[in-house]
This record gives sequence, C-alpha cells and structure tokens, in this order.
Amino acid sequence: MPRLWLTYALMTVVSWGLYGFFLHGGQLGMSDPANGRYKAFLWVGIAYFVIAIVGPAGFLVANGASWTMPAKGIVWSLIAGSVGAIGAFCVLLAFGAKGHPAVVMSIIFAGAPIVNAVVALAVHPPAGGLSTLRWQFYLGIFLAACGGMMVTLYKPGPAPPPASSGQQ
Repeated sequence: MPRLWLTYALMTVVSWGLYGFFLHGGQLGMSDPANGRYKAFLWVGIAYFVIAIVGPAGFLVANGASWTMPAKGIVWSLIAGSVGAIGAFCVLLAFGAKGHPAVVMSIIFAGAPIVNAVVALAVHPPAGGLSTLRWQFYLGIFLAACGGMMVTLYKPGPAPPPASSGQQ
C-alpha cells in the first residue's frame, strides 16, 4: 500500500479527534465534580499502559528485536511522553475550568500544528532560510489560527435572544 503512512495519519486524526469527547465523557461519568477529571486521567494512564507498553512490547518480541536502547533515544522518548501527558492533563484542567469541549479541542488542534511548525523550523530551518518558504505555508498558519479563533468566538451554545425591534 503506497500511502500507508496517510492511512495511519488519518487514523490518528480520528483517534485524537475523539479524544476530547471521550475524555470529557469520562470526567462527567465519574460523577465527582471536584475530582472526576483526576479519576478520568488515572484511567487514561491505565489505557496508555495497556496500549503504549503492552502493544509495543508485543511487537518487539514478535519481531525478535534487540532490547538495547541508546540513552539519547530513551531521553527524547520520555520527554515526548511527558509533554503528551502534560497536554492530556491540561485538557482536563481546561474542562474543569468550564472550557467547552468543542472549543478546547478546536483550539488545541488549531494551535498544535502552529507550535509544531515553529519548533520544526527553528530546529531544522529550510536551506536558504525562512525567505524560501512559500506563501501557502504562511497562509496555512494563518488559517489554522483563524480556525481556532472562530470556533472560540462562535462556540456552540444556546441560541441568542431575538433582537428587539424597538416597538412595544
């Protein structure tokens, strides 16, 4: 399958797109307004253990892989896991601070690609410098920011009251 990477990328989009919905449901399902988000995150951690430890370990065993791992790879991987877990925890904190799930997740998924692009460009600048980036790249960054802003400004909610015509 020549575009297998795209299939996996789209599976990630679906998984992460559903993440906030299910996480919010877990928080509410705990029936504990004060600590439900922390209880939900505990179970997220258990799910991560099952999927992120048992799954790869099974693949490594099945592939007869060496268990030798360089310290550099371990450190970067621990950092990646830590920032992911911090982000997941902050999602719950945002929900707990009365952030609407549709808005919280839209801001995250509009802002995260912008952060990724800035960091990637800082660490791996293009040959010839930033001036070699095409206008479409900048437009994409702008549209991502606009998307997050528009979802925040026009979030789902009750319909506004009808405008009065001034007549009584």
